[in-house]
Amino acid sequence: MEREDGSGPDLAPPSAAPRALPVVGAPAPRAAPPRRAAHPGGAVARGVVLFDLDGTLLDDLALISDVAADVMHATFGTPADEARIHYLATTGMPFEAQLAQLYPDSPEPLRAGASRTFHQRKVTEAYARAEPFPEVPRVLKSLEGAGWNMAVTTGAETETADLLLEREGLRFWFDDVLGSADGTKREHLTEYRRRYGGAPFYLVGDSRFDMEAARSVDGVTPIGRASAFRGWTLTPDDLRKWGAAWADFSLAGLPEVLERLARGPARERPRRRSASRRA
Repeated sequence: MEREDGSGPDLAPPSAAPRALPVVGAPAPRAAPPRRAAHPGGAVARGVVLFDLDGTLLDDLALISDVAADVMHATFGTPADEARIHYLATTGMPFEAQLAQLYPDSPEPLRAGASRTFHQRKVTEAYARAEPFPEVPRVLKSLEGAGWNMAVTTGAETETADLLLEREGLRFWFDDVLGSADGTKREHLTEYRRRYGGAPFYLVGDSRFDMEAARSVDGVTPIGRASAFRGWTLTPDDLRKWGAAWADFSLAGLPEVLERLARGPARERPRRRSASRRA
């Protein structure tokens, strides 16, 4: 979403006050209705929308990339600014897979230790300050009211993602939260696609990996959230280049976009012949 002066995305800085994740069974700090029961699969009213978490529902990618850059610098000696760009360029896959791709010659135990440190600091430093993008609650409410079934697919730990959504009062809107314990995003999509058959099906994500994961599963349409913050910009055009059917810096228009995409291309009505031509 552009600023009124057209100078670029209007991105508010995340809150500086750290907030702990709730313990299992504790009430969310923000008031929220009870959770919806997981949908058993089969027929749905409108279709299915799976959302990525980091950088899509949560405005936390800048925070997480700072943690990743510091861990990569401390472990592998990569300059922090360079490491940050490497992390962002490969985001969308589990951190372990990113490290294997970025540092293939490093010992596996070294990568495993870096990964453990990253996941710990991601919770205590990034998730402690992360907040949803401002339009997310009303978008989810609108989609639920229109009959869409929703779930979260993320490379983060499943329980952590679940607790984070509880803290923000968003968990209610989702049938399920699928994290690293449940497989990769492609596996999440494949299983949900099997469960829901021919229903309209969309993945909303913020990375090239998300777009490619959606395109790799028949019947899944990728939707993109673009991003722009210090040292990094991923434009709507970038995401469309990787297959997004629609992309923007904000998801505010998502309900209308999904309705339009689910209807398919508008059919041209046949023209009526004029009286003079019929004569």
